[in-house]
Amino acid sequence: MRYILTEEGKEYLQKGMPEEILIELLKSKNEISLNDAKDILKEKVNIGINWAKKNGWIKIDKDKIVLQKIPEYYEHKIALKKIAEGEEINENLIKVLLSRNLIKEVREDIYSKAENQIKYGVKTLTPELLQSGLWRKIEFNEYDVSIVGNIIYRGKRHPYQKFLDFVRRKLISLGFKEMSGPTIELEFWNFDALFQAQDHPSRDWTQTFSLKYPKLGKLPEKNIVENVKKTHENGWITGSLGWGYKWDEKKASRFIPRAHTTACSARQLAYGIEIPGKYFAIKRCFRPDVIDATHCVEFSQCEGIIIDENLSFRDMLGILKTIISEITGIKEFRFKPDYYPFTEPSVEVSGKHPKLGWIEIAGAGIFREEVTIPLGINATVLAWGIGIDRLAMIKLGVNDIRELFTKNLKWLREKEVLFV
Repeated sequence: MRYILTEEGKEYLQKGMPEEILIELLKSKNEISLNDAKDILKEKVNIGINWAKKNGWIKIDKDKIVLQKIPEYYEHKIALKKIAEGEEINENLIKVLLSRNLIKEVREDIYSKAENQIKYGVKTLTPELLQSGLWRKIEFNEYDVSIVGNIIYRGKRHPYQKFLDFVRRKLISLGFKEMSGPTIELEFWNFDALFQAQDHPSRDWTQTFSLKYPKLGKLPEKNIVENVKKTHENGWITGSLGWGYKWDEKKASRFIPRAHTTACSARQLAYGIEIPGKYFAIKRCFRPDVIDATHCVEFSQCEGIIIDENLSFRDMLGILKTIISEITGIKEFRFKPDYYPFTEPSVEVSGKHPKLGWIEIAGAGIFREEVTIPLGINATVLAWGIGIDRLAMIKLGVNDIRELFTKNLKWLREKEVLFV
C-alpha cells in the first residue's frame, strides 16, 4: 500500500500538530485557560486537547488546562514526515493517521506510473504525480512568464442583447414599469384600439404580416369592443366624426405578428393602468420590408406611455430629452412636427451625434381621445417610441442592421461591451 498526506496532514506537518501547539504554549506558563487555548487553536482546540489528554500530557481543571508532562517527541508528526518522504511506518500508526484523516491511500498503479514518469525524465505535472506525492521529488522546468498563452473566449451575453438590457435598466431607474404583451397579436390591439382605420394602407398584406393558422382569435370584453366599434363608425362620445364606415369585427379578430409595441400600450391602458403612471416595453416587431443595411423584417422597438391629469405637450418634450439623454448621452435636440394615426399633436425627435451629426431618434405625441376614451381613460396620455435598433447600431459601431444578429464568431468574441 502507498499513502500520501491529505491537505490537513500537510498543514499539520508544516505548522505543527494541534496537540504540539498546545504543549508549546504550556511549556512557558504551565497552565492556560480554555479561552486562551481557543484563541490560539481556533476550531482545532478540541483536537489538540483530546490528543494531549489521551497521551497524558495535560489535565483539565475546571476552566484551565494544566501541563502534566512534556513529551520527548511527537510521534504522529514524525510519521507524517516519513510518509511525505516516501518512507514506511508501522500499521498501527497508519490506522491512527487514517482515522485522523491526515493521510490517504494511493492506488499502487498510480504510484507506479508516477515513479516511471520520474525514471524516464518526464517533467510535466500529471494527476499521478499529484496523487502519489512524488511531485515533491521532481525538478520542474522554469516557466517564461513573458510568453503569451492561448486566448480563452469565455461565454458572455450578446452585445445587442446587453444594450437592450442597458436601456431597460435606464428606464426602470427613471421610474417606468415594464409592460408585457403577446408576440402574436390581434389586429384589434395592434390597429383598431389605436383608432387606425380598417381600410388604412398599413393594414394591407403588403405592409403587415398575417397568420395562416390560426387565422382568427378572441376579441376582448364586449364593452371595450363596442366602445372601439362606435368610435370607428361615428366617433361615439369622443367629439370625433369617426371613420364613417361599418366596423368589421372579423377583421379586428385576425392574428398578426405584432407590428409595433404600441399594441402593448393599448393593452396596458385597457387593463390595470395607474394614474399617474409611467410604462415602457422593449419588444420584437415584424413587418414585410426589403432587407438592406437599415431595414429588416424583424426588429426591436422601445415604446413608452406617461399618464397624468394635467400633462402638456411641453412636458413630453422635456421627458423625451431626459430619456434620450440617459440612454445615448446626447445633449442637443431638435423637434419637428410629424404625423402618427393615433397621436395628435405628434413630433419627430432628432439628436446631434458627435460623429454622425443630426440623426432621427424617436417619435412621440399625445394619444387622441379616440384612443383613450374607448379604453376607459380620461387623463392625458403621452406616448413615445425610440428606434432602439438604430441606437444599438450607433452604440455598437455597426453599419448594417443584420450585424446585430450576426453569427460572425470573431466579432462576437472580440467585441468590447461596455454597458453595465
